[in-house]
Amino acid sequence: MSINSSLSSALSGLSVAARRAEIVASNIANAATPGYGRRVLQIGARTTGTHGYGVAVTGVTRVVDMRVIGQRRLADSDAGSTSTLASFYKALELKIGSPDEPQSLNGRVAMLNQSFLEATSHPESEARLDKVASSAKALASTLKSVSDAIQGQRVAADSGIANQVQQLNDALNRVADLNSQIRDNSGAGSDPSSLMDQRQQLIDSIAAIVPLREYDRGNGQIALMTSGGQMLVDGGVAKIEFTPVGVISPAMTLQSGALSALMIDGRAVDAVGDNSPIAGGSLAALFKVRDVDGVDAQTRVDAVARDLVERFQDPSLDATRIAGDPGLFTDGNAVFNPANEVGLAQRLKLNPVVDPDAGGQLWKLRDGLGATVPGASGNASLLNAWEGALTLDRSPVSGNFMTGARSFSELSADFTSLVSTARLGAESDATYAQAQADTMKSMELENGVDTDQEMQDLLQIEQAYAANARVMSTIDDMIKQLMDL
Repeated sequence: MSINSSLSSALSGLSVAARRAEIVASNIANAATPGYGRRVLQIGARTTGTHGYGVAVTGVTRVVDMRVIGQRRLADSDAGSTSTLASFYKALELKIGSPDEPQSLNGRVAMLNQSFLEATSHPESEARLDKVASSAKALASTLKSVSDAIQGQRVAADSGIANQVQQLNDALNRVADLNSQIRDNSGAGSDPSSLMDQRQQLIDSIAAIVPLREYDRGNGQIALMTSGGQMLVDGGVAKIEFTPVGVISPAMTLQSGALSALMIDGRAVDAVGDNSPIAGGSLAALFKVRDVDGVDAQTRVDAVARDLVERFQDPSLDATRIAGDPGLFTDGNAVFNPANEVGLAQRLKLNPVVDPDAGGQLWKLRDGLGATVPGASGNASLLNAWEGALTLDRSPVSGNFMTGARSFSELSADFTSLVSTARLGAESDATYAQAQADTMKSMELENGVDTDQEMQDLLQIEQAYAANARVMSTIDDMIKQLMDL
C-alpha cells in the first residue's frame, strides 16, 4: 500500500468516526423525543479494484420495533375511547348531583315530599304552600338542567367529531406527502430518517382518534388501515367528511336524518358498534356519546319526567280540574301527550295556575287547580293526595328501567344509580386502558435509545478516531523524513 493509499484510508476512518459520533450524539439528544427512531450507521470496506481503500458509510438504519409501536397505538386508541366515555358520564353525574346534596335530583324530590308533608300539617299557611310551589319548580328545573346537560354533551361531541375529522384529513394528507418525500430522498441517496420520525409522530396522533395498522410497502413507503378494515392511506388518501350542527335538541338523531353521518370516500359508514370501520378510538366514542349514550340518557330523564307528570295528572286526584287540562306538572304549560315524550324533561313546568311568578294562586294547591274561589283553609285532603301521588308505587312505562312498581323517589334514585354505575364502569375501563397504554409506551422506550450503550459506543468511536489520527501522524512523520533525504 502506498503512502497516499494509507493516508486516504486514515482520512476515511476519521470521516466515518466523525459521522458515527454525529449519529450517537443525535441518538443521545433525542432519547426522550416522541417518534424518534434510533439511528445506526452502516459502514463497509471501500475498495478500488481488488485492493482495500479505507472505509465508507453505506447507509443509516432507523431502528424501531414496529410490533411494539403497533400495540402501543392500539392501546392509545382504546385509552382515547374510554376516556371520552368516562368524561361524558362524569359530567352527567355531576349535573344530577350526589343523593346527599340538597340541590341534586334526589335532593329535590326529597324536598318536594317534605314540603307536601309540612303543608298538610298547616294547609292554611301561605309560606308552606309557597314552599310546595318553589320545591316543585326546583324539581322541574333540575330535570331540565339534566336534559340540557345531556344535549350540551351531544353538541360538544358533534363539534369534537368535526375537529377530529379535520385533524384526520390534515394528518393523512401529510402522511401521504411524507411518503413521497421519503421515496424521493431514498432515491437520491439521502437519509430519510428525520422524515420517518415526522411521519411516525403524525401516525401516533392519528392513532388516538382512530385505531390504525401500518403496512410496509417497501422503499420507505407505508399504508395505513383502520383495525376495522378501512384503508386510509395507500398511495392515495381517503377523504373523510362530516357536517356539524350548532344546536342539538332531544328529537335530533342520526336515524331521523337531523345529524350528519361519517362519510368516507363519499360513502356513509357506521361509526358505532363492533362492525364499525373506525371502532375503538376517540372518534367512534364521540359518535357513541352523540348517537347512543346521550340518546339513552335523554330517554331515561324524559321517562322520569313523564312519570312525574302522570302521577299528578291522574283525574282522580283533583275533582276541580277540568278534563283536558294539565295537572300539577305540565308539558310546557299544556297537558302531556304520551306521543310527545321526547324532550319532555326540557319542557317540564309547574302548572302556572299555582305559580305566583306566572300570576297563579298558591291556595289552589290546597283547594284544587280548577277551583274558582278559596275553600276551607284547614282542608288538607288535596295536599295529602299530592303527597300520596309522589310516594305511590307505580311502574314506569318508558325509559327501559327494570320492571317493578316504585315511588317517584325510588325511580329518580334508579336513574341516578344507572348513571353512577355507568360512570364507574367507564372510569374503570379508562384506567385499565391508560395503564395498558403506559405499559406499551414504556416497552417502546426500552426498545429505543439506550444512553448507556450509546456512551459505550462513543468511547469506541473516540478510540477509533484517535487510532486513525495516529496513523495520519505517523504518515506525516514518514513524509517529513522523505523530504529530508
